[in-house]
Amino acid sequence: MHPRKLAIQNAGGDELLFCNARFPFAESATDDDIRSALNRLPELRQESATFWNWVAIDSPSSGSHAEGKPKQENSQTFVSILDDGSLVLGNIELKERSLVLSTNSKARSERGRALLAESLGGLVCVPLIEMQTVEQLTASRDSRPSSPSVDLPAVEQREIVHATLDKHYHHLLDDPIPVLGNVSPRTAAKTKKGREKVVAWLKTLENHTARLADRNDPMATYDVTWLWTELGVSDLRR
Repeated sequence: MHPRKLAIQNAGGDELLFCNARFPFAESATDDDIRSALNRLPELRQESATFWNWVAIDSPSSGSHAEGKPKQENSQTFVSILDDGSLVLGNIELKERSLVLSTNSKARSERGRALLAESLGGLVCVPLIEMQTVEQLTASRDSRPSSPSVDLPAVEQREIVHATLDKHYHHLLDDPIPVLGNVSPRTAAKTKKGREKVVAWLKTLENHTARLADRNDPMATYDVTWLWTELGVSDLRR
């Protein structure tokens, strides 16, 4: 009868906003030039020849686990952490003579763009920015116009969180993951040893939601069964 507005935020307390900044290469720049400049940055962890995680460095101004604002009332927190506990602030990927920075908030996108612009100098041009709110993401899935500020009942809160997680995991299936040997889940699932690692990874995801105290929490009700099917390891699920 009295639904509350759902807030989805990242670990820094920023409103969740999917941001992509695409930096076109300068005419004379090469992949090796970009790769060399990126590998000099202590904030970046290279996972493959074309992919880096941008992580928080433990200092008062780094934006690590203690960054940002306090958790809002009636909010869900969206966090990405590496195996060593490092907080992931964004991802950087080389794609067809461009460098793409992906973050989950406007503030992180601005910080990341400033970091790359300073580090890459004349190797890249002014970036093209694309931003999408959770509401816009949900609207794009069901073709209904988005409502940027509404009070949502529990069922719609759950739909938004689940849509956000769908987007996250669809992207993650093709990204290198350290626990899988720095290969993507799809790649790992092609070998016997890799499938064993994929199964352990999926069980970790399931156990994480199972430990949530509130079984009605949208995070707790998210079903990862489709991931097992997508990766072709459903027969190994016990």
